[in-house]
Amino acid sequence: MRTLYLLRHAKSSWHDETLSDFDRPLKKRGREAAKMVGQLIRKEKLSDLLVVSSPAQRTRETTKIVLKHASLDPEVRFDPQIYEAELSGLLEVLGKVESDHESLMIVGHNPGMENLLRLLTGASREMPTAALAKIKLDTESWKSLSGSEGHLEWLKVPKDED
Repeated sequence: MRTLYLLRHAKSSWHDETLSDFDRPLKKRGREAAKMVGQLIRKEKLSDLLVVSSPAQRTRETTKIVLKHASLDPEVRFDPQIYEAELSGLLEVLGKVESDHESLMIVGHNPGMENLLRLLTGASREMPTAALAKIKLDTESWKSLSGSEGHLEWLKVPKDED
């Protein structure tokens, strides 16, 4: 049994129109939401977690803040394939993860996060910014995932506070 956490990046800023989509930072409320996600994850008492994140600025910031407030220091990989990924690309990212990792967190973007959640669990749930889903997977290897192996244990969204 494996555990997959899907985390959509926190709320980002469109304030600076000179920045590309890839370089957009988090808004203040996004940073606050990421802190709340980190506190939620701390209650999970995770061990042997691998984090694979999109390299976009907003996902990097989300990852850093979440892990700090979760009091975790796991291995973090940045995979460009997650940015603007289609479902097939996200499955390829999962397939690259070594079997010795029992728990995995993917930090990415929509619509990819929602599509992966639907494929693995059959759950058609929205994943707003900073949403975190916990999926239990009945599989021996990350490489063998193809769909419907998972059970959505929960999906949580921190309250936006301006």
